[in-house]
Amino acid sequence: MPIDISVCIANWNCRDLLRACLQSLHDRPQGVRLETVVVDNASADGAADMVAQSFPQVKLIRNSVNAGFARANNQAAKIARGRYLFFLNNDTEVPAGALSKLLTFAEQRTDAGIIGPRLREPDGKIQISHRCTPSVPVLLHRSSLLRWTGLFRKAHRLYRRGSVEHTEPQRVDVLMGAAMLIPRDVYDEVGGWDENFVFGGEDMDLSIRVGKNHPVLYYPGAEILHHGSVSTRLHTRFSSTNIPCGFVRYLRKAGTTEFAIFIYKLVLTLDAPIQIAVKTLQALFRRLRGHRADAQRSWLVARALAQFIIFGMPRLWRA
Repeated sequence: MPIDISVCIANWNCRDLLRACLQSLHDRPQGVRLETVVVDNASADGAADMVAQSFPQVKLIRNSVNAGFARANNQAAKIARGRYLFFLNNDTEVPAGALSKLLTFAEQRTDAGIIGPRLREPDGKIQISHRCTPSVPVLLHRSSLLRWTGLFRKAHRLYRRGSVEHTEPQRVDVLMGAAMLIPRDVYDEVGGWDENFVFGGEDMDLSIRVGKNHPVLYYPGAEILHHGSVSTRLHTRFSSTNIPCGFVRYLRKAGTTEFAIFIYKLVLTLDAPIQIAVKTLQALFRRLRGHRADAQRSWLVARALAQFIIFGMPRLWRA
């Protein structure tokens, strides 16, 4: 029988999260004909062996190196047979029937280029899973160096309005890459994910490219549980090194001037030491007050910023 949906999952050193994700897909009735493809980016925690032993029905590709998120997704899509490709993060869980709801909506909206479900955190909170097209002023306003001045506040407010939760399907600019359903012919039309992105910015790039000719839609009628940035927190050096470079690549592809990109790099460079000091003091203050979990989160941010300065800043200025 023809496959309705091919679920494509890129994984790196997240064995337990990946197991929960695969169990949700294969142990809960989804109401569609599906296949699952996992591309393991040279995990050192036994994730690939776990898939082979516990989920023999899953197609498994073992990479000898970490090929990155975009390239791994393209590898999965290359061997997938479904009419739709569902690119899914390894830190997600799919409730029963969620894929059936997505497929039904996709077949009603045959013009759609990408469909993104609602993402919900384990504590029940709704995650922001769509947003407006980001620009340099928006990204600069997020820095502690400029936020207090109020500079670019209007641009940031307009950007945030695109992230307001909707109860009905909406056309949006950008969908979060944690869960994206794409018709196979649309994926082939745009040439898939841009493999020059290693980690960070690739979901914005794909949304913009698809959105030129097809609606990018947010569909809250289907929900996915998303633990949210767990892999990023587990691999702070990798994420803090690659995400800023990915944003630079996205801005350059979007037609941003080299001068604006230079200002963005400069602000990131100057802002990092300030944020390290702020987050370190925040971690100490929270620890003294007995808020251990909050203190740990602040410390993780400070640690990621330090790794960005050491390992990521040279790459940022070469990007």
